[in-house]
Amino acid sequence: MKPPQAPAGPQTGVTAASRPRGNALRAVLTALALVLGALFAPGVGVLGGATDAHAATKISHATATSKFRSSGITWSSSGGCSNRNNPTCTSFDQLNLATAQGAQTLKSASGCALNITGGTETGHAGGTYSHWNGYKLDFSKYTCLGNYIKNTFTYIGARGDGAPQWKSGAGNIYADEGNHWDVTFYNCGGC
Repeated sequence: MKPPQAPAGPQTGVTAASRPRGNALRAVLTALALVLGALFAPGVGVLGGATDAHAATKISHATATSKFRSSGITWSSSGGCSNRNNPTCTSFDQLNLATAQGAQTLKSASGCALNITGGTETGHAGGTYSHWNGYKLDFSKYTCLGNYIKNTFTYIGARGDGAPQWKSGAGNIYADEGNHWDVTFYNCGGC
């Protein structure tokens, strides 16, 4: 009868240098895969954050106006219309749900009157985080709102076009474009 053998394990006298190269390569590749997975995981790694584009829930003009009305937020357009393809209209078609909720959060947190003058209609600057893509709203410049933004959020410097910007704790950006506030809602602002 043979004596029982110990389970296979680390071998005495075998060093990392004497192991087959396949094992060392496998260990390096596994570590690399774990690091890269953490870096590129949406919202988790160093590449994640408030400004990562993720699939957004889009809402209709009717849904947005219902939300705004229920929060006491008004809107206006120079053309008195809501056609998304007319630059004189103020449209909320294809607005991100988080953007509408962000406006509602701003209204409740600030206690200020809010009037939206720009939504998803054509005529604004392009880009990933644009009006057209549902991330931005323009607000009338009221003293209450300006004071709230400047006294509550962090000044982060001027945008490329010279507009001074403030960043909320949630990561949303408030740019003073002179005659209105241009707000980029990356999220709902803590709704």
